[in-house]
Amino acid sequence: MPLVDPETFDDKEVAIVYIAGRLSEGKRVEQVLSDHAIAYSVDSEPFQSYLLGLLPVEYEGVGFYVLSGQADFCRRVLREAGLVQGLMEEDLD
Repeated sequence: MPLVDPETFDDKEVAIVYIAGRLSEGKRVEQVLSDHAIAYSVDSEPFQSYLLGLLPVEYEGVGFYVLSGQADFCRRVLREAGLVQGLMEEDLD
């Protein structure tokens, strides 16, 4: 399934499964989800990293959203593909 308009998920419960901080990472996430026929949408999401391992710095990344019922499966296939840096084990509030 391709990238879908976020309105496609209106009135449905969605979950964030990944926040990609780099373009190459986002493309890999898209490929894995598409290869598994998962409909997903994206939105800008803030994420935090640490400069020199000490100073917190906030960046904008791309959040990947799927239907809540598919979230655990998506997290598993992303983990198996080695995409763990931005994996969201729990939904954002």
